[in-house]
Amino acid sequence: MRSILSWLIDRRLAAYQGDLAQKHFDAVQSIYRQMRGWRHNYHNHIQIMKAHISLGQVSELEAYLDKLDADLTSVDSIIKSGNLMLDAVLNSKLSLAGEKKISVTAKATAPETMNVSDIDLCVVVGNLLDNAIEACLRLKDEDARFIRVYIGLLKGQFYVSVSNSMGTDVKKQGTRYLTTKNSSHGFGLQSVDRVVRKYGGYVNRQNEDCIFATEIMLPI
Repeated sequence: MRSILSWLIDRRLAAYQGDLAQKHFDAVQSIYRQMRGWRHNYHNHIQIMKAHISLGQVSELEAYLDKLDADLTSVDSIIKSGNLMLDAVLNSKLSLAGEKKISVTAKATAPETMNVSDIDLCVVVGNLLDNAIEACLRLKDEDARFIRVYIGLLKGQFYVSVSNSMGTDVKKQGTRYLTTKNSSHGFGLQSVDRVVRKYGGYVNRQNEDCIFATEIMLPI
């Protein structure tokens, strides 16, 4: 029989994951509203450019085109993995990282079907990126901050790799890494490990030369 403490921990983890899933759903809505808004305004953009041409306003047209090019680059930079919820997590977290002056390199593709639920996938990726952002922000040198993400298929399994720069204050208890966050009481790391166990997957965490890396493989 499970202990009361174990039951309470499971309940708090479930609540934590539920809150995280809602945040990711909200991120999906925000991203696709932005993209729909750009498409909706496309006709207006064409009309404005035609007006500049008819009036011979070449410099004004060039300035307007530069603005549209910047907006389009922003839309095109959105990661499209093929999984709606995964895209929401990646784009919202990596956008936040960029705002925090963290250099980001990311590539992600998702199979059309797999055994891992969208919520569990978001729990894994969302927590990994939260931890990576937090570690980067502890570095005073902004130029040293980076996050690298690769998500795709490897050896017939769903593969997630997140690496980031960090300080030298990583805490371990035996072979187990400990979180430095106070607000979630380590639920992030526990949630990731719980999902990996649920699907009979594999997780590997390493830190060396001020770089922390996590690799996860989940059967599909």
